[in-house]
Formats: sequence, C-alpha cells, structure tokens
Amino acid sequence: MSNTGKAHIEETLRLLPDEAGVYRFYDAGGKLLYVGKAKSLRKRVRSYFKAPEQLNRKTRRLVQQIDRIEYTVVPSEQDALLLENSLIKSHQPKYNILLKDDKTYPYICITEEDFPRILTTRRLDQYRGEYFGPYARAGDMYELLDLLKQLFTVRSCHLPLTPTGIAQGKFAACLEYHIGNCQAPCEGKQSREDYRADIEQVRRVLKGQISEVKTFFEEKMLAAAAELRFEEAQFWKEKIDKLQVFQQKRTVTNPKYGDLVVIVLNKPQPGKAYACFFYIREGAIIHTETFAVQCPLEDTEAEIAERVYEQMKIKYRFEARVPVLSNLEIHGEQLQTQVPQIGDKRRLIEMGLHNIYLLRKEELKKQGKRQEKKNQALIELQDALQLPQLPRRIECFDNSNIQGQHPVAAMVCFIDGKPAKSEYRKFHIKTVEGPDDFASMREVVYRRYKRQVEEGGELPQLIVIDGGKGQLNAALDALKALNLADQIPTIGIAKRLEEIYRPGDKYPLHLSKKSPALRLIQHLRDEAHRFAITFHRDKRSKESFESVLTQIPGVAEKTAQKLLQHFRSVQAVRDASEEALAQIVGKSKAQQIHRFFHSTPPQASKQ
Repeated sequence: MSNTGKAHIEETLRLLPDEAGVYRFYDAGGKLLYVGKAKSLRKRVRSYFKAPEQLNRKTRRLVQQIDRIEYTVVPSEQDALLLENSLIKSHQPKYNILLKDDKTYPYICITEEDFPRILTTRRLDQYRGEYFGPYARAGDMYELLDLLKQLFTVRSCHLPLTPTGIAQGKFAACLEYHIGNCQAPCEGKQSREDYRADIEQVRRVLKGQISEVKTFFEEKMLAAAAELRFEEAQFWKEKIDKLQVFQQKRTVTNPKYGDLVVIVLNKPQPGKAYACFFYIREGAIIHTETFAVQCPLEDTEAEIAERVYEQMKIKYRFEARVPVLSNLEIHGEQLQTQVPQIGDKRRLIEMGLHNIYLLRKEELKKQGKRQEKKNQALIELQDALQLPQLPRRIECFDNSNIQGQHPVAAMVCFIDGKPAKSEYRKFHIKTVEGPDDFASMREVVYRRYKRQVEEGGELPQLIVIDGGKGQLNAALDALKALNLADQIPTIGIAKRLEEIYRPGDKYPLHLSKKSPALRLIQHLRDEAHRFAITFHRDKRSKESFESVLTQIPGVAEKTAQKLLQHFRSVQAVRDASEEALAQIVGKSKAQQIHRFFHSTPPQASKQ
C-alpha cells in the first residue's frame, strides 16, 4: 500500500456513510480486488482495517493490497445484494469466491397466454412473458408465491388452455379445483375476463402496488382480533409484514428495461460539476461510477453531460443505440436523453442524485478537515507564542552568500498556513561588505517594511527570522528604526535544535516535534531557505558568465549583460556567427568577440 493510498483509505474510512450500499477495493494498479455489500457501509468497510491478528489470512492479504476504496449507495440491503451479484459476475474480482459461478437469482414470470400461469425461472426469455424480480433469497420468493396462492385462484396446471379447447370440452378440472385453489377455467367455470382480472391483481402485487391488498389484510386482522381469534389475527399480521418486506423498492435491477445508460449531472458552481453513471445490461447494473468533473466556466450542463457520455462510452464500450436516462433533457447530435418522472427509472435518477450528494458532502468534509488542520496550526502557534491575534499572514526572511560573495536575501509569505508565492520577494544586499549576516538581515528587514509603510502595504501578524539571537536582534533593530517593533511580533528559529527565540526571553522556546505549530514554522523556514539559495545560485552563475565575457577587450559589463540576455549562455555566444553578434553589439565588437573565442594560439617554432 503506497503512502498516497494509505492517506486516501484513512480519509475514505472517516467519511463513509452509514447507509446500505456496495463497496469496491482496488489495488495500486487500479485492478478490482473485491466487491462487497453492506447494510452499513461505514461499519462493514471499517471492519477490514482493525488489528491484523483479528483477521483471517485471506483477509489480511486482501487488506495489504488495497490502495483505493469506492462505494455506491443504494436504497436497501437487498438492492445492495443484487448490485453486488451483478458487479461480481461482470468483473470476476480476485477475492470474490462466493458468487463467481454461473448461478443467477430467480424471477417470477407471468406467461403470455389466454389463461396466464405464474412460474419461477432463472432464465429470461422476453417472448415467454413478463418477469418480476430478481429475488435475493429464494425463500422470500416462495413465500410470496404461497401468499399469492392464498389470495388469488390462479391455475397451477400446465394445460394449453384456449377458449376454443374449453368450448370443445377438451379439459377436465383437477384436484386444485376441489380443494378451492382454482376456479376451473379449464371447464369454463371461470370466464377468461374474470381470470385475467385476478392476474392483473397478481401483477399489481408483484409490482409493489399493494395498498388495496394491505387494506384487505388489515380488515381481516382487525375482524379476527375483535372476535378474540388472536391466532388468526397474527396470521394476517404476518402476511401484512411479508407484503411490507416485498414492498421495498427494487431500483437496482429490472429485466424489462434491457440495456440502459444513466447519466445524472449536477453543476453547483461554474467550472465544476458532478456526475453519476450507471450502465445497465439486461436489467442489471454492471458498472457504476460517481466523480467530479472540471470544466470551462462557460460550459452548460448539457455540454458537460455530452462529454461525460463520450468518455463513458469509450471506457465501458457500450453501443450508441443504448437508451440514455438523465435528469437533463438533451437533444444533441451525439446524445439524446429521456427524463423519467415516475417509477423505477425515476428512482434510478434519484439514486444517482443521492450518490452525487454524498460525494459532494465527502469533498466538503475533506476541505473542512484540511482547513481545520491549518487553523489548528495557526491557533496553536498563537497560543505558544502568546500572540495578540491569529497569525494569518506570516513573513519569513533568510540570507544567502558564500564568504560574503554574491550576498542576497529572500522573503517568503504564508497566508492562512499556505505559501502565497505572489508575495515572495528577493533582495540584493546593497550596503554590506563582506560576510556579515546580521547587517544583511538588518538591511533587508528595514527595506521591506519601510516600503510597506510608505506604500500602505499589508503588514504581517508574525515575522520569522531564519537564525538565532544575533539575526533576531538585527531584525528588531530595523523594526525599531521604523517604530514597528512593538506592532509586529518577531521570532527567530535556530536550525540545529529547532529552538525558537523571542525578544526579551532568556531561554529559547521548545515546541513538540509533532506540534502543527512547529511544522508550520519549519515549513516557512525551509521555503525561505530554498528561495534564497535558488536566487543566490542564479546570481552567482550569471555573474560568472559575465566575468568571462568582460575579459574580452572592448566588452564592458553592460555589453556582457546584453549578450547574455539575447543568447542566454556563454556557450551560445561562443557558437554565434559574427553576423549574429553584429546585430546585437555592432560590427567592431562582434569581430573582437568572435576573434577572442575562435583565434588559434600561436604555436612555438621548432628549433
């Protein structure tokens, strides 16, 4: 597991929702390792990351390979089980062993006949009839069939009943008629219209439109309770409970919809949108993805949706003819969408919107956590240094030179705990001769804040000096000359022991090595050092180039600078033709420069 992956996992575990859904584990190469379902994503996924000794060997191996976690929220636990099955069958993850076989969940089928039958099947044939399901547990399905059998008198025989055959007396009633489970349409004792009316009621129950049936059960239950027939009342109550279980929404799969693409989009602000994508094949979701989209400010939601559609089509290789559902009505050249208003298709849209909401909530929590960490460092720094106000703007100074040669200084600025690079400043040391860090620090601090005061610029809430007591006192001298020493708190930090020096303190302050406040000061110090060293190196390199060119007769410092500005290096000046040099410095100097680099030293004569 990489450091980046570990940080991602820790953040994801902290923000997991306490809702039903499906989670997916990926390795560092993006390969899907495992798909699982959960009644509570938060509890289930966190259970993988407890102490290793509490896990079995296979789970420990799995956890060691996890680099990324993704999840999809669904309305119910049964929906999670169905989506899990669909994803496992589609992707065959390495660590899924329970659902890798070709077994599928069962459906209930109402056959397409004059006198339809109710069958169970695991194979879908769109020409055979209308299908309902699938059912995650076969026991629930058979309980429902038993319930339908008690509610409606639907035939269970396999006779090919037709109005003509019945009229000719080809069929005879069976035992089911005599025990009251069938009204014998085979002998014409129940008309085709009455029978199909019962089938329509069965269809409503299977679709979840069961309010009338529940009302009927409730009336039976209350009547039995009123007559003190409590066992019978309990019987009807159990049927009501079963109906309520069945009434749970089946938004994850529905075979009658065939292949579908669902793209749900939300654009809460210019330049950023969120998308949720489902790819449904033969009624089952096989791909799901929720993600943020960076986009140009002027892009409309329809343009973003079209771009997402093209990207998903390339990624998941579905055909352009597959219908697309969306919360946006789009009629473009590449994309035409349907916007469902009711039913299972609408619930797919709502499920997508809910997943987008959770993603946005997760992002906001992460942003809040990062800001909280920054504020925590600033608050701790204010408390440790006893500052009068929160140091939202901090400026840090550092000097750089080699034995007094090419002396420079640099200042970096952090605002709200983050580098504000547009506020960085470089300084050439102008008044100091030789290696004198204290005088150099005094000069640059004085120049910086003299200009800020004169121009009305913003002053920091804290100044950090890279160095010990000597550098700190030099900076304080400059601030006193500007009457700012009492207005801006100033500290120095010595590198060896990370000691913090404050004006007037006899002993340095030591902060915990794990303290966010100390880490912030170290970040400031290191950034100032990096900026100063880079500036010093550039200056030293430039002056060394100039010194080579000024050795040429007739080439002074200004001419050398002009040549370097144009050709960028001494080697480029050496390789330039006399004509190219003449365009910059004139013909006479060009001849001298070209002769300097290309003349051959005279060889000693042989005696």
